[in-house]
Amino acid sequence: MTAHATLLIDESADRVVVTLNRPEKRNAIDARMVEELHAVCETLEAEPRILIITGADGVFASGADIAELLERTAADARRGINATVFSRINSLPMPVIAAVDGWALGGGAELAYAADLRVGTPRVRIGNPETGLGIIAAAGALWRLPELVGEPLAMELALTGRVLTGEEALAVRLLSQLFEPDDLLAGAHALADRIAANDPLATRMTKEVLRAPRADHPRVEREAQAVLFESPEKRRRMTEFLERRRR
Repeated sequence: MTAHATLLIDESADRVVVTLNRPEKRNAIDARMVEELHAVCETLEAEPRILIITGADGVFASGADIAELLERTAADARRGINATVFSRINSLPMPVIAAVDGWALGGGAELAYAADLRVGTPRVRIGNPETGLGIIAAAGALWRLPELVGEPLAMELALTGRVLTGEEALAVRLLSQLFEPDDLLAGAHALADRIAANDPLATRMTKEVLRAPRADHPRVEREAQAVLFESPEKRRRMTEFLERRRR
């Protein structure tokens, strides 16, 4: 595991585990963390692997760093500092899993929404209380959350600042599974194991096609399948499947 100023990074052949590590600030997302997350993205764009994001000391991320937000200006808002890195994480070639424990508020929630899959614990508290601080959830919540849980619930959460418990987040499928805190990372790895057992190219193309605009379908499916039909890995996997059936 490699320690950086705000992240702990554990790399293996098929995945990278990133732990948000500012425990003294409840893993609040500051400019340095954004820079380090961009560096992680650069690595995974060059060498695609599954990404698991979690937080240190029983907290995912308590939000963006309020001390920094206080001093940000209109020009900073237009730069989309947090939104840009969350979109980059969302666009990584291989799946991203958020393993969420404890607080995931504001920017922390938006980072979790940017993942492809989210697992958590019963003690999760996730939501967007930004309007109580005189701002909006401008790093993806106001368009990702309606896609994830539906517009009526997203509207309620964004306008009231209500925070969901882990059980509530599971019930609306914002989280796909709940684990006890000590089992959370193992649960995320089990999910990553299932993904890693599949063909990486097929996985990458599945994510790409799922994210394609509706107007691009069914062309994008056909083009992706055309590439995969000619791949050596497709032939190997299908041949092995047929051989197992003959036994």
